[in-house]
Amino acid sequence: MLDLRDDNAKQSFSNSRRENDDLNISAPQHGVTSFSPYLNFDPAYFPPSQPEFIIPEGAVKQRGRLEFAFSQIGAACIIGAGLGGATGVYRGLKATTLAGQTGKLRRTQLINHAMKNGASLANTLGIVSLMYSSFGVILQWTRGTDDSLNTLLASTATGMLFKSTAGLQRCAMGGGVGLALASMYCLWNNRDALTQLRHHSMNPA
Repeated sequence: MLDLRDDNAKQSFSNSRRENDDLNISAPQHGVTSFSPYLNFDPAYFPPSQPEFIIPEGAVKQRGRLEFAFSQIGAACIIGAGLGGATGVYRGLKATTLAGQTGKLRRTQLINHAMKNGASLANTLGIVSLMYSSFGVILQWTRGTDDSLNTLLASTATGMLFKSTAGLQRCAMGGGVGLALASMYCLWNNRDALTQLRHHSMNPA
């Protein structure tokens, strides 16, 4: 193939190739590949890829009881409204059937039963959740830690306070129910640690 370039162009191209050959392009380091052989850079300035964390060092990596309180109270109200509404519909069906009501009157009675029972149970569970969350936050701030003991104490105090207006016997029963529920939750939440402890006690070696 004929080279149509003049002597000056040939000389310039030859000089540019000679300059490119003299470039000091070091070999890739630390597993970093060069982007292009025609770029003059030191790959050492490009550190190997490593995981990056959004949360800075020293920051709390999990939410505390105060952050969980809002979702717990809201979830308790929603669950209470759902269960109470379902119970109200069942009671309304039973009552309207016994009364022989049909049509629009029966639908109105069903709605009334669902709204009444749903609001009542949602209010009850919301108050219980608010008490439990408040005791949990106070215990966490007082003791400086969040562990199973806070859960047990908060549940017991919640049951006692919720039934405090019904007399000492009902107050003690409420505390016992709260303690029993919290104990079951703690056992379920720490089942892995209990399994490891039992395995270690059976096989100490």
